[in-house]
Amino acid sequence: MKKNIYIIGSKGIPAKYGGFETFVEKLTEYKKNENIQYHIACMEENSLKSGISDEYFDYNGSNCFNIKVPNIGPAKAIIYDILALKKAIEISKKNMDRDPIFYILACRIGPIIFHFKKIIKEMNGKLFVNPDGHEWLRGKWSFPVRRYWKFSERLMIKHSDIIICDSCNIEKYILHDYKKYNPTTHFIAYGTDMKKTLYDESNKIVRKWYEDKNVREGNYYLVVGRFVPENNYAIMIKEYMKSQTEKDFVLITNIEKNSFYEKLQRETDFLSDDRIKFVGTVYDQDLLKYIRENAFAYFHGHEVGGTNPSLLEALFSTQLNLLLDVPFNKEVSMDSALYWDKRPDSLAQLIDYTDHLSNQQISKLKLKASNRIASSYNWDLIINLYEKIFDEG
Repeated sequence: MKKNIYIIGSKGIPAKYGGFETFVEKLTEYKKNENIQYHIACMEENSLKSGISDEYFDYNGSNCFNIKVPNIGPAKAIIYDILALKKAIEISKKNMDRDPIFYILACRIGPIIFHFKKIIKEMNGKLFVNPDGHEWLRGKWSFPVRRYWKFSERLMIKHSDIIICDSCNIEKYILHDYKKYNPTTHFIAYGTDMKKTLYDESNKIVRKWYEDKNVREGNYYLVVGRFVPENNYAIMIKEYMKSQTEKDFVLITNIEKNSFYEKLQRETDFLSDDRIKFVGTVYDQDLLKYIRENAFAYFHGHEVGGTNPSLLEALFSTQLNLLLDVPFNKEVSMDSALYWDKRPDSLAQLIDYTDHLSNQQISKLKLKASNRIASSYNWDLIINLYEKIFDEG
């Protein structure tokens, strides 16, 4: 008997961006258990980027279904989850699935989850939830929106059968803050791609990128990530400007139409420091891997959320990693990275210290980091854990 798993909450596959999208892509691509059938909700606009306009389509052996979502601003993701879950239940009923599982990524629809949980229970199904990170702490949200996220999270946890946390620290938080609901939790991290770049230094795409950006291999600190306040770009830039390093600071991020960029420019005057280089986005994955592999060191300033995919990629690819000292980052990296905090001069001093590390010291940290990823964050391990929990249902 097939075990039918409906996954709601990612923008869909083929993956174009984002941690949840990559997770769903790998979960379906590397599926081992033939007893499991995945059904993936996809946002129509994401599918169109891959030239897929059909309402139903097959990808990685999964039954995918497109959801058309009106463009209504910040509430769009909430409406998408509601429409996707409603559609998933319709498909499951039509297929007369036995004991289906509905796995919702993120806690956006708490206020109405009771309605859906009642239907799922009547179908003898189960509701699984991945709470993601602390969405209610993100700086981009206004106070009322943060209150909504916290309220929604509480209701999602209350009505879940199983909560899958991608971070041990998120799991501890769920068990502590929502102990009155006696939640059943499981820790399953994200995985990451452990393939090296296919490009070498003579590649035309590589050479053009480095020449256009006026950057040299091995002579830059790097950051890759969403350009939002809670990723601590302001601290990283201010501290970099205080440091004595002669290396560049390369920022791969999307700053178009971003008021935060203008605000940061006014606050820090980073345009006056020619070491700081915003170079836009890089969608060529082999080029991005090459840039990571040939950075002198990587900065990670994320402080809101669980296991961050960009951190996993950096630990595997980059020789040296300088991380914000918060539990989420330490849980992943342990003693394979160097840490800084938000106190004035903490990062600036670490940069100056890092500049004088020996090749032997750097190699030792690099080996620890890649071993950490290979042992605990490989997709093979993650897929096994997910398939076990889905099969046991």
